[in-house]
Amino acid sequence: MNIEALRYVQAVSRTGSFSAAARAYGVTQPALSNGVARLEEELGVTLFDRSPRGVRPTAHGARILPLIDDVLDSLDVLVADSRRLAGPVAETIRLGVSPLIGADLVARVFQAARSLERPRDLVLREADLEPLSGDLRAGRLDIVLVPAVAGMPAFRHRVVAREPVVVVDPVASGDDDPVELKAVADATYILGPGTCGLTTFTTELFRGGDLALHAYPGEAASFRAVDEWAAIGLGSALLPRSKVAHEHASCRPLLRAGAPVEIAYEAVWDCDTPLGADLDDLVTALVRSGEDPEESGK
Repeated sequence: MNIEALRYVQAVSRTGSFSAAARAYGVTQPALSNGVARLEEELGVTLFDRSPRGVRPTAHGARILPLIDDVLDSLDVLVADSRRLAGPVAETIRLGVSPLIGADLVARVFQAARSLERPRDLVLREADLEPLSGDLRAGRLDIVLVPAVAGMPAFRHRVVAREPVVVVDPVASGDDDPVELKAVADATYILGPGTCGLTTFTTELFRGGDLALHAYPGEAASFRAVDEWAAIGLGSALLPRSKVAHEHASCRPLLRAGAPVEIAYEAVWDCDTPLGADLDDLVTALVRSGEDPEESGK
């Protein structure tokens, strides 16, 4: 059984699209589609329903896909543990964080690092999504905390936090009721650089709703500038709720098809390093530290 084909299937499952999975994995769509088809033939089941509306797991796929995740997780742990035994392990963990990552989440990472069987120190670097992704691929970082929008399927991913998104609209004075994305799609939105995770999130949100994104002709340097510029009326903005620092005439919870829009933050790391097993433990401890005690006890 081809391991790469298993990863192709996992990428399709996570992205919900063959084309998006191919872009994320850095291969052509025919190559990825052929790999998935060969695996389906080998397993004797069809894993995905393909339609113009998107890709969804079949009834068989819904049972098989979690097993594929388990197989790949076990394989990653095997490789990480083997490398940890074969080579020296660093005393520090190099952690890259997006500017959207709050201090409370960073503090939880420090606590999780201290809870490891072999406690580690953290060395932090803050940067936008694109440079952090590049440093992770180049081995200059061990793990990153970023908005869950980056296509890096060769790495391990795990969502560690979520928060609601609000729309700041300087035109809709005094209205703080929830609003559908389609109802505010015609506004002009202030964006940051293309390397920014918030800009990527906003772009993908509109694309996923098959909506045109009208961008303000200027470019903010950070989410803080997006908030400030919206406050002085240059345009509308989509922001995580915790990142709204200024008073706005209208700051409304955003909905899509009746459901609250949330931005997810994920840990992304490489198991194929001597630190891989420790990073697995770090992320597990981080997730547990943020769980609702009532929910985790159910």
